[in-house]
Amino acid sequence: MDRRSFLKTAAVAATSALAAPRLSLAADSKTLRFIPQANLANLDPIWTTQYVVRNGALLIWDMLYGVDDKLQPQPQMCEGHEASADFKTWTFKLRPELKFHDGEPVLAKDAIASILRWMARDATMGGPIKRQMEALEVVDDRTFRFRLNKPYPKMLFALGKSSTPSLFIMPERIAATDPFKQISDYVGSGPMRFNKDEWVPGAKAIFEKFGAYAPRPEKANWLSGGKRINFDRIEWQIVPDVGTAAAALQNGEVDWWETPSSDLVPLLKKNGKIAVDIADPLGNIGSFRINHLHPPFNDVRARKAIQIALSQEDYMGAVVGDDESLWKTLPGFFTPDTPLYTETGGEALKGKRDYELAKRLLAESGYKNEPVVLLVATDLGIVKSQCDVTADLLKRIGVNVDYQALDWGTVGQRRAKKDLPSQGGWNIFHTWHAGADCVNPAPYIALDASGDTAWFGWPKSDLVQEKIAAWYAAPDLTAEKEAVAELNAAAMDHVVYVPTGFFKQYQAWRRNISGVVKAPFPVFWDVVKA
Repeated sequence: MDRRSFLKTAAVAATSALAAPRLSLAADSKTLRFIPQANLANLDPIWTTQYVVRNGALLIWDMLYGVDDKLQPQPQMCEGHEASADFKTWTFKLRPELKFHDGEPVLAKDAIASILRWMARDATMGGPIKRQMEALEVVDDRTFRFRLNKPYPKMLFALGKSSTPSLFIMPERIAATDPFKQISDYVGSGPMRFNKDEWVPGAKAIFEKFGAYAPRPEKANWLSGGKRINFDRIEWQIVPDVGTAAAALQNGEVDWWETPSSDLVPLLKKNGKIAVDIADPLGNIGSFRINHLHPPFNDVRARKAIQIALSQEDYMGAVVGDDESLWKTLPGFFTPDTPLYTETGGEALKGKRDYELAKRLLAESGYKNEPVVLLVATDLGIVKSQCDVTADLLKRIGVNVDYQALDWGTVGQRRAKKDLPSQGGWNIFHTWHAGADCVNPAPYIALDASGDTAWFGWPKSDLVQEKIAAWYAAPDLTAEKEAVAELNAAAMDHVVYVPTGFFKQYQAWRRNISGVVKAPFPVFWDVVKA
């Protein structure tokens, strides 16, 4: 029996006899039970870039600005702003009624402390702001100001972007935490409190409505507008087994499943009490991340060996199954069907895969059968399926694979280590990037000239950095397209990482739930349960 047939059979059996422990029925209209994409192993959205942490943080902390479904930043905690004509001075004013969960008012000093911690970890936009910042200062309790030595016209997008790490506003005492250490205090500024006492990593996470939260008057639109929560309690149920998750949704034990397995979507669609739809219209880009610091992938020839042997069709089939309408090959780094999409320089990902050339490139790089550490998150389907394809690919081209089966939370900790792979570090891990994060380089391509603040894998390329800077400086869309085409080619040639393809996923929910929208993250505001 193949995997898909087994999963469908298992899910049908589980529907009539759910494997213990049985989840309690989700009958209360003021309680929403939700199965997230992965375990919430930590809850510091600045320390990690994992989407599941960002998604939980969106309930707990609010943002100064937030992008709408056109990816345009709109005021959120801010009442408004003023920018100088040369975009070197930016002044922001907070709304007057903002409160933290402990009852304290949100002040300019809290915003500044939160911005400083975020800038230390955000290589894509926070880092560039920090490097050209002369001052970030309190004007009064509700007003703060950036003074920069260079123009920065994309400030609003930086403060409101959904890509990780997003800028969440925390009390000054929490934001003062070393950005390379996790916070342990979860007092927030958003519509829900986090119930730390009921948190059981690997099992559940509980969010309770914050009655003093003051939503904006506008209608909610992704991360902008009024975040009106219609539940007293949102329970995240961690259910890594997809058969059990499918049965729980069908039985009414949970209300909403963020990332149902593609193998089980046909089964869910047959159930008249369940709605199934594409989760995010902008899709996702699969990611084969390579550690540039250590052999063999510190040599570009070893990275190119992966690039010319990797079959995106194999990866996409493993991630989303047989429905080819859900995926496409992607010889580039940017989201298809968006203004800056380009395939310039992507020839290495097209055509027949060349295992023999890959073997020669590996030999030329000096590879001598040393173990290559592959971090495998077994509790996250998108990652696990990619890792299994990679393990097979590496064996085909003569790589000695050290397949390390872990949970996603542990992968999140390990990937931050720069140690040798033999001493607790790594060579390869898989993840994915939301299409909304890949429409342009600002929230996405993370390098700097030193490589120190680059994203995990720590690539370093002066040419790639030059092309990123050219995009920032582009005066119009035509110049932006030219810069991004050159950036795509440079990043492909350097093999910053290898895209494994573009794909869309489903979400599924009980039909007594209304208000579920398509977005790169679960949007809980305006959702209602009958």
